[in-house]
Amino acid sequence: PTPLSILVRASLRSCHRTAGIGICRLHTSSSSASSKEHYKVLVLGGGTGGIAMSARMKRKLGAENVAVVETSEMHYYQPIWTLVGAGVKSAASSGRPTASVIPPGVKWVKSNVREIDPDTNTVRTDNGMEISYQYLIVALGLQLHYEKIKGLPEIDDWEEFKIGSNYSVLTVEKTWRALQNFKEGNAIFSFPNTPVKCAGAPQKIMYLTDAYLRKTGKRATANVMYNTSLPVLFGIKKYADALWEIVKNRDIQVNLRHNLVEVRANKQEAVFENLDNPGETEVFEYEMLHVTPPMGPNPVIKGSSLADEGGWLDVNKETLQHNKYPNVFGIGDCTNLPTAKTAAAVAAQSSILDRTISKVLKNEMPDTKYDGYTSCPLVTSYSKVILAEFDYSGQPLETFPIDQSKERWTMYHMKADVMPHLYWHGLLKGFWGGPGPIRKIMHLGMK
Repeated sequence: PTPLSILVRASLRSCHRTAGIGICRLHTSSSSASSKEHYKVLVLGGGTGGIAMSARMKRKLGAENVAVVETSEMHYYQPIWTLVGAGVKSAASSGRPTASVIPPGVKWVKSNVREIDPDTNTVRTDNGMEISYQYLIVALGLQLHYEKIKGLPEIDDWEEFKIGSNYSVLTVEKTWRALQNFKEGNAIFSFPNTPVKCAGAPQKIMYLTDAYLRKTGKRATANVMYNTSLPVLFGIKKYADALWEIVKNRDIQVNLRHNLVEVRANKQEAVFENLDNPGETEVFEYEMLHVTPPMGPNPVIKGSSLADEGGWLDVNKETLQHNKYPNVFGIGDCTNLPTAKTAAAVAAQSSILDRTISKVLKNEMPDTKYDGYTSCPLVTSYSKVILAEFDYSGQPLETFPIDQSKERWTMYHMKADVMPHLYWHGLLKGFWGGPGPIRKIMHLGMK
């Protein structure tokens, strides 16, 4: 078998998108060519945003006018990986063939994007294709950087050294095995000093670990510890207050402004930098280590004129239209939208972007504005969830007329059982654009 260290260096450096699952249907595909092709709408990326928008564009313009560039053979519903890491779901259940989620008739260009030239409306792929477009939708996700943590890429067997990570299909089941093999000592969960996708995920697995250790009678000899780079437990105060109560009641240790910089696997030690005193480090022994890797922008976007100073796709935060190139649009984790990077955000963005493109096609000004809606179902046990929903302003934007900062079993059921169906059969097919309409009904027309 290929050593995990090689996979970490290769696969984990490639872009990971929030993606999904379906049954095989006919569509055209291309894996190599040297000729130039043209499409009215070219979608870059076959993750959540890319598939949702290709479905919407197919309905709007016809399948023959739409193409998707995506190299991965499998599409994953990544939000469920929290429950995979805790032994509730299997990794296999989270993935389906990419061929089954690309809308029938839409051209699938099976390759990586090598270069985007918005000045000539051209994209070049790794397999030698040159594709021109009238409109471009960029949905390339972000990049995981496990290799930026010293010592991690050299570890051949994460299992042996009790390390896991819910952020990759290659490592998520290792979290579960580390949890099962836990005996006594520190169970440490990290949060990096970079933007991340699903910022709640690093602590969700911590609460599930606490619950598992209690269920198996090991909690008394365990020290559950959350070492986060952030100065807060969670970015939205209403939900942070509720989470602080939970960590206090469950005797979970939270160390703010601690950034994982090195793993010494042979000693089972994790080294954290104190961000309030740069250069100062603290060494923690661990019995289980859950790594949330540093993340960054897609290098293809970063190397193009589409990027902002940080390397993210530079789009208008209300319309999702590019700030410099009016025929370019963005969605999801690859953008510089100042909201949390989640699948729920992509759902809301897909509805707005659909409307924006409709207006642009008619040479009209976009009239619908994205309010930054995003959601994070904070799993706090094997049966409870706090459903955090908020907007650009950091204010709660809740769907239900109840206090969503309270732990509820109904929200857990929604996370574990309802949302996957909504993802595969609603969002990826371009029919689910977020809970906005439901929210209006629930709140009698008020925001």
